[in-house]
Amino acid sequence: MSTTAELLKGAAELFPGEVVTQAHVRHFDLPLGAGRFALITLDNGHDHTKPTTLGPQSLANIDAAIDQVEKEAADGGIVGVGVTGKPFIFAVGADLKGVELLKRHEDALAIGKGGHDVFKRLSTLAVPTFAYYNGASMGGGVEIGLHCSYRTVSSALPAFSLPEVFLGLVPGWGGCTLLPNLIGADKAVSVIIENSLNQNKQLKGAQVYELGIADAIFEGADFLEQSLIWTAAVLKGEIAVERPVIDRGEAWDQAVARGRFIADSKVHGAAPAAYRALDIIDAARNGDLQQGYDAEDRALADLIMGGELRSGIYAFNLVQRRGKRPAGAPDKNLARPVTKVGVVGAGLMASQLALLFLRRLEVPVVLTDIDQERVDKGVGYVHAEIDRLLGKGRIGQDKANRLKALVSGVLDKAEGFADADFIIEAVFEEMGVKQTVFAEVEAVAPAHAILATNTSSLSVSEMASKLKHPERVVGFHFFNPVAILPLLEIVRGERTDDASLATAFAVARKLKKTAVLVKDAPAFVVNRILTRFMGEIQNVIDEGTPVEVAEKAVEPLGLPMSPLVLLELVGPAIGLHVSETLNRAFPDRFTVSPNLKAVVEAGKRGFYTYDSGRPELDPEVAALLKQGDTVLTEEQVRDRVLDAVAQEIGLMLAEGVVAEAQDIDLCLITGAGWPFHLGGITPYLDREGVSERVNGKRFLEAGVASVPA
Repeated sequence: MSTTAELLKGAAELFPGEVVTQAHVRHFDLPLGAGRFALITLDNGHDHTKPTTLGPQSLANIDAAIDQVEKEAADGGIVGVGVTGKPFIFAVGADLKGVELLKRHEDALAIGKGGHDVFKRLSTLAVPTFAYYNGASMGGGVEIGLHCSYRTVSSALPAFSLPEVFLGLVPGWGGCTLLPNLIGADKAVSVIIENSLNQNKQLKGAQVYELGIADAIFEGADFLEQSLIWTAAVLKGEIAVERPVIDRGEAWDQAVARGRFIADSKVHGAAPAAYRALDIIDAARNGDLQQGYDAEDRALADLIMGGELRSGIYAFNLVQRRGKRPAGAPDKNLARPVTKVGVVGAGLMASQLALLFLRRLEVPVVLTDIDQERVDKGVGYVHAEIDRLLGKGRIGQDKANRLKALVSGVLDKAEGFADADFIIEAVFEEMGVKQTVFAEVEAVAPAHAILATNTSSLSVSEMASKLKHPERVVGFHFFNPVAILPLLEIVRGERTDDASLATAFAVARKLKKTAVLVKDAPAFVVNRILTRFMGEIQNVIDEGTPVEVAEKAVEPLGLPMSPLVLLELVGPAIGLHVSETLNRAFPDRFTVSPNLKAVVEAGKRGFYTYDSGRPELDPEVAALLKQGDTVLTEEQVRDRVLDAVAQEIGLMLAEGVVAEAQDIDLCLITGAGWPFHLGGITPYLDREGVSERVNGKRFLEAGVASVPA
């Protein structure tokens, strides 16, 4: 059997680029005369912008620190041991950069076993152990604390989670086993499964305490000082920590069943991580911790060597790295300052844009529209949203007053836009209307002002073609809801210049959006792929496949909603309009469904009714449908849909719509909510063999979003 030190030494050799965390041990006398205490501080030597992670060398350093305090505890030299982090950060889990490099199951197994072997020593020391969650705590950072006897949490802690299932792993250093035994299976399912699959939702300090994960909560300003006073009181017997009796019977069964329901509704059985985590939680009811740790090791190794985790890490890197350094963006020094924003239109989309610009840029924002009533309604919407933020405590009264004073509405574009630096239109999606609007704006706007369009599918170059200065027109396509979806497709027209484009990217950064540079091609990226995807679903329905079969066929993709529910969200009329635009551009691949047309003409808002609480085909829609007699199986539908999507992505890359396949995935993840565990779509198409079947080659090289050869 390998020792922990040997395991970690072998693993460290596979992780040459690890940012190593030190485990500093210091000693002092506790308050209240409670005795000598050892405090281990986890610190990677960088400030809070580079959070502390736990790779193999870091684990070895923690192991060495525990060697020291174990001896001191056994010799009676200390009365307790604490673990805390550097300012603002406790620890944010395993070093994923190293996990990407693993090629063998036994190496993956060593990572799980090494973490367990180190952390569980904290629960077997001769003295009580304490974790002080002082700052951001995730994954292995949370788990090292779970192995301690007691935990405190800072009320200022901004982010606490076990995000592994979100990435395609399980909490594999004790989380699946210890957490349900500490707070009960139901609460553990919420933290491990529900929060992870809900876009990696984070807990705040107060919630950590309310769940019973922490035994005490203290203010951030003197958190460690108060924690040590509390520790002294616990050690002297002045405070007794009461923990609830865990229901290991029916309540445990119900919790696991709830977890499976959540997993089914989110990933539809398409991703194994949630189910592996639930199996371990289910088995943890017997309280046999070592059995749980062994199960975590196996699950961790299997998942590390599977495609889902590699796709999850790939997606994570896309959002965290590529999303912050957009491919093809011009030199940011060319960007011009934006001190006032104009919005053409005052409808819902325009009002959402006005609110976003106002909140992020904090500069004057002026809306215009065709009559005073619409203008007033748009400004009223922005004011109401600011009041809502004030009511929730997200902003103070002074800021609310300042923001309200910065937003205004006028009918006269000359009055509103004469000193604006950035003017965006959000009017009806029709080329003639948008060309007219831009001509009117160009006549009154300053020469340096950027003219941006929020078009979802129309040509930016054609929109600019009749202007004196088409070089300052740029596509700035947001996704609905604007406040939630991060993607911003920035479209370069044929004559857009670098300064205008650089300004657009600078504004996107201030708006905290994920900007992707897109060529001026019909429907750009997300809408083109979604329309091809939806179009193929619609085609098989038109040909005769039942609606429920067509919908169920794509469940293994684990999409956030089914195609026809998505159509309802987008609006059938908009879906029809985009399909007509793409049909004109590519009539051989994009069809206009007569059934969709009939649904729109009948004024229906979607295919379903929800009277029973779940989607059921609307009888009125069913009466409108004219279907052929070709009925496909779910597998045949899935093949057709995936083949169509793979073909379209291949053509888009050949046309240079974006720089690389990575940008397609970044767009689908951030603009359409496609799952992290798929890495967007291209890793899935590669893994399932669809890419090679359709295009004769993979989209991504082996080892990118897959296990290295």
